Amino acid sequence: MISDFIVVLAVVLGVQLTWPGLSSDVEYSLSTVGEGSLGYGFVSASIVALWTVTLWLSGSRNPRVLGSGWLEYRIIADWAVRLFAGVATLAFLLKLDLARGYLLLIFPLGMLVLLGERWLWRRWLHRQRRSGSYCRRVLLMGSPASVEHIAGELSNQPWAGYQVVGVCLSRGLAGLRKTVAGIPVVGDFESARTAMEKIGADSVIVTSSDDLDPKRVKELSWDLEQGKYSLIVAPSLTDVSGPRIHSRPVAGLPLLHVETPQYSGLRMVMKRGFDIVASLAILVTLALPMLVIALLVKVTSPGPVLFKQERIGLRGESFQMLKFRSMLDGADSLLDQLDHSSKIDKGSVLFKIKEDPRITTVGRVLRRYSLDELPQLFNVLGGSMSLVGPRPSLEREVQQYESHVHRRFLVKPGITGLWQVSGRSDLPWEEAVRLDLYYVENWSLTADLAILWRTLRAVIRGSGAY
Repeated sequence: MISDFIVVLAVVLGVQLTWPGLSSDVEYSLSTVGEGSLGYGFVSASIVALWTVTLWLSGSRNPRVLGSGWLEYRIIADWAVRLFAGVATLAFLLKLDLARGYLLLIFPLGMLVLLGERWLWRRWLHRQRRSGSYCRRVLLMGSPASVEHIAGELSNQPWAGYQVVGVCLSRGLAGLRKTVAGIPVVGDFESARTAMEKIGADSVIVTSSDDLDPKRVKELSWDLEQGKYSLIVAPSLTDVSGPRIHSRPVAGLPLLHVETPQYSGLRMVMKRGFDIVASLAILVTLALPMLVIALLVKVTSPGPVLFKQERIGLRGESFQMLKFRSMLDGADSLLDQLDHSSKIDKGSVLFKIKEDPRITTVGRVLRRYSLDELPQLFNVLGGSMSLVGPRPSLEREVQQYESHVHRRFLVKPGITGLWQVSGRSDLPWEEAVRLDLYYVENWSLTADLAILWRTLRAVIRGSGAY
């Protein structure tokens, strides 16, 4: 709250003091009210007060909003636009001749600085939650399978702030099992409220279970009314992002509407347009570095500058992917001679080893910082790839895919994607598949921009690239 106020105050006063010709003693006639005048100092103070109150009333600091998801950022952006429209309309109605640049600078700049400040707070909060602070202490209720699944998902994202401290099972199972996924069983469905007090839990997450009927869930919600507890219901559907989910109460039922993924229409046209403009801009900007890389590849090892390889893309169709050559010429023919037991992930269909002898000296640097992938920008221009998407697959890999993995071919493969910004080759195969399918199910232009931003950080760190 304090940092929000400081940001708004600093931006508004900073614009007023630095904008040419503005000072607190400039006054305006209020012809609609009669004789009277206003100075920029009063206008600025009013904007600061309105913005501060808006950030409070809009719920931007609600504990359910802070720390995860895009809702916090969307609230801040939406209300900045509404405030701008409201102040501009009021100035028009009162015939205040405010400098246009004054208003046009305050609200966009204030919104950006607020978003940056909230991002810094989120980074701090995530670090605290990973160490166990500022977390909800959660009791899970449901069947052992559903409890184990939800517990695993929450443990994979400790920054979300849900720390599972106990499990309640049906009466028959509670007496037979001591733990589920390493979490102690502290009671059955009937004693959930007592169990929460015993282990110090402040939230209960209800998962699916045949023995947990609607009547018992309603009774549990009544039990929690008298204390500071939260009731959370986790549906069986997973890996669906917020924009596709809409809650709608019908006849007392909290129905969740889940939109189907869209792979055509205006959004796809916009994605293609962004791919063309952005890839052209990157190619123009990096033309000279790419020329230097091409010369280094050519003079340091015999063979072509570009490595061309058949990959599987949209709708399972093959295309020729381009990369700067980072291995010895004819490296594919040497694959059978390598020690396959040294694969990074034994269960993966991908062949990745940390010390691949086929990689050249220059190639090792190119792969570490993903510079070998820059020619794929020409694939993006040609339409066979996108800037963001699933990893392009080899034919021999596709032959080993399980049926559900083929959903990755519903969209174009990408130069970067969730798999790259989340660990690249360090990821287990199952996690890489899950991330690719998550992207396919939930892609959006906003998510693409976020992935591109995270890609810059992943490339600079150079981790997970072999």
